[in-house]
Amino acid sequence: MTLAVRVIPCLDVDAGRVVKGVNFENLRDAGDPVELAQRYHDAGADELTFLDVSATVDGRATTTEIVSAAASRLSVPLTVGGGVRTTDDVDRLLRAGADKVGVNTAAIARPELISEIAARFGSQVLVLSVDARRTRDGARTASGYEVTTHGGRRGTGIDAVDWAARAAAAGVGEILLNSIDADGTNAGFDLEMIRAVRAAADVPLIASGGAGTAEHFVEAVQAGADAVLAASVFHFGTVTIAEVKAALAGAGIPVR
Repeated sequence: MTLAVRVIPCLDVDAGRVVKGVNFENLRDAGDPVELAQRYHDAGADELTFLDVSATVDGRATTTEIVSAAASRLSVPLTVGGGVRTTDDVDRLLRAGADKVGVNTAAIARPELISEIAARFGSQVLVLSVDARRTRDGARTASGYEVTTHGGRRGTGIDAVDWAARAAAAGVGEILLNSIDADGTNAGFDLEMIRAVRAAADVPLIASGGAGTAEHFVEAVQAGADAVLAASVFHFGTVTIAEVKAALAGAGIPVR
C-alpha cells in the first residue's frame, strides 16, 4: 500500500514569534507560534514542524515553553529543531511534548550524535535537517550541493547528497531537505536536489524551500519527496493546506 503524502506547515520561531524571510534573511513577523499551530492543526495539517531559527546562532537550547504549549493542543505529530546538541537535549524536547526532534549543525560537527540519538530513542524520533545550497565561491562538491550551518549562514564544503546518504546509514529516521537558494522565493522546490537525495538515501524525504503554488508541491512529490513542508505560503495565505491536498489528489497522489 502506498503511504499518503504528508503536508507539513513549518513554523520558524525567533524570540517567541513565528518569522519568515527570503533565503533565511530579512525576516518578518508571521504571528504567535501556538496560535498558528492550532490554526494549521484545525486546517488539516498532517504534522507540524517548529524550528528555533536563532538557537544555534545564539548558542542556546530550544525554548521548551512554546513546545509544551503547542503540543498540548495538537493531535498530530510535532517535530522540533534548533539548538539540539546532545541526547539530553532530545530527551528534554520529547518530555516537553515533541514527537520528533531535528538536528543539523551539531550532527555535522559530531556525526556520531546521529547514532547516539538513534540508539537511545530510536530512529523514528530523529529528523536530519539538511540546509543545502548550490556550491559557490569556488567551492566544489560531487553533487554540486553543499551543506550549510547556522541557519544557512555558513557553508561547510560538505557534499549535501553524500551527507544525506551517510546520515541515513547512521540511523536518522527522516531527512528534511531545505533548499537555501529557493527558501522563501515562491519559485518552486529545487527538484534536481530532491531527485539526487532521493536516489542516495533510503529514508523518508521531506522537501522544503521554494513553494509558491499548489502545483509546486505536486512537482516535489513527483521528484521523490514523501512529504512536503512550507512556511510563508501558508502563513500569508498564498496557498492553503486544503488546496495543496486537492492538487496532490488530483495528480493521483494519496493524501490523508
